[in-house]
Amino acid sequence: MAIPFAYNVRNVMQRPVATLTTAIGVALTIAVLLAAFALAEGFRSTLSSTGSDANALVLRDGADSEVTSGLTLEMASILGAHPNVALAASGRPLASFEMVTTINLPRVGQKGASNIKVRGLNMDDVGMRITPKIVEGRTFTPGTDEIIVGDRIAPRFAHCRVGDEIKLQKRPFKVVGRFTTAGSSFESEIWGDARALAPVFHREGGYQIGVLRMKDPSAFEAMKKEWEADPRLGIQAKREREFYESQSAGTTGLIRGLGIFITGIMAIGALFGAANTMFAAVANRGREIATLLVLGFSPIAVMTSFVVESMIVALIGGVFGCLIALPINGITTSTTNFQSFSEVAFQFRVTPPLLVTALVFSAVLGALGGFFPALRAANQPLSRGLRGG
Repeated sequence: MAIPFAYNVRNVMQRPVATLTTAIGVALTIAVLLAAFALAEGFRSTLSSTGSDANALVLRDGADSEVTSGLTLEMASILGAHPNVALAASGRPLASFEMVTTINLPRVGQKGASNIKVRGLNMDDVGMRITPKIVEGRTFTPGTDEIIVGDRIAPRFAHCRVGDEIKLQKRPFKVVGRFTTAGSSFESEIWGDARALAPVFHREGGYQIGVLRMKDPSAFEAMKKEWEADPRLGIQAKREREFYESQSAGTTGLIRGLGIFITGIMAIGALFGAANTMFAAVANRGREIATLLVLGFSPIAVMTSFVVESMIVALIGGVFGCLIALPINGITTSTTNFQSFSEVAFQFRVTPPLLVTALVFSAVLGALGGFFPALRAANQPLSRGLRGG
């Protein structure tokens, strides 16, 4: 026979100071866990939203990022002629071959500088990926020394506002617009016309990557096998979404790992807090526990009741921890993507699955913290309890 749940709730309410103290420790642990995981989730979702499963992305064989890749003009011509590459109404292949490099820019309002990705492209081909929305100014004029800057880095780095000039290899380029791309990582980049940028970075002989729209996305594996076996190419092909998700793996794993490490240290303190609270409860309620046993409740029922009581306290802390962490949702921050060694700005994402995970973790903390006190309560000698000892 199980002890009624209302009994546990009443006991928790009768010791508000001890409950609150334990709950605060759990709340801080949960808040740190959520902050770290929201940071990692924001970074991951920003990168994964950059790609499309309908597009194939091509890099030089062995390259692990856009910046370290290289494709020749001949390779671009061969790739664009593949029968599974979709065609525009004009008959041109729906393919975007792009120059990608990085530049170093100083931060605004703080010391230091970071690498920012610069992408040279043909604006006529951009629509097959993500069409940028100009939120200030205008787009660059093809063939000119004009650039547009992603919305998330424009206020964070020097010389990135509309009307400013950025020197690329000592050659000034005018910022004529600021753009968004539905929250993707492109908002952390600088875009310009490939024909103007390529000579500046000595990239006239080719591109870094190619992105091609497929007529039949289900035929990707056959197309990939054919391309990678072609001795004229020496390339690797991936689905665009898969590629950008893989670019987030290293940094996401590092952020989560640090978050788990810090949370683990704090969780040890929270466990001791919960255990101390429950040991005190067991010590003060010896006669009450003995009475429960006399009334016919089994030692297992008593033990389960105390574990549940500890879990209630921890869940109260878990709820507070979630409330503490919620305000960070949507806050923009940035970090270095270790795959491309360039800055990526993104938003913290406190998602429903993360909140559920946090509450489950707090319940587990409560169960672990309450286990040994509950075991003592269940094994308490009946005669000692009835004497009030």
